[in-house]
Amino acid sequence: MKDHVIIVSACLLGIPCRYDGRQKAVRHIILLAEHNTIVPVCPEQLGGLSTPRQPSEICGGTGVDVVNNNAKVVSQSGADVTANFLQGARQALHIARLVHADTAVFKERSPSCGVYSLRKQGEKVGGCGVTAAMFFAEGIRVLSDEDLLPDQV
Repeated sequence: MKDHVIIVSACLLGIPCRYDGRQKAVRHIILLAEHNTIVPVCPEQLGGLSTPRQPSEICGGTGVDVVNNNAKVVSQSGADVTANFLQGARQALHIARLVHADTAVFKERSPSCGVYSLRKQGEKVGGCGVTAAMFFAEGIRVLSDEDLLPDQV
């Protein structure tokens, strides 16, 4: 019997779904599947964005502000992709509820998945991404890929 159901950013499992069409496989996160049920998600794809796609940033706040309609997510070319990010976060949360996930491990510095820091104009700043904000609000334990150390697996 597996211990937990964990939602994981799909790129961390080797799925090439990042904005640049790459993946960011992390071996010790993949190893979580030995004792847990892993469910990969890419909220940006779930929200209808293609891969590859232009990088995006949260403008005017953090993921919490986007969820509360006080900030937007804008692509590099200036397109408003807020609706895509909100839809993807809602879909990821729906999946988490369906599988009774108790934990999520998300890619840090993502405007969608970031847990503690985001990238704005190349700089790290505080605040979580849109999907992380929804998961936190739902009471799901959310960890950054940078939180989880190999010896914790």
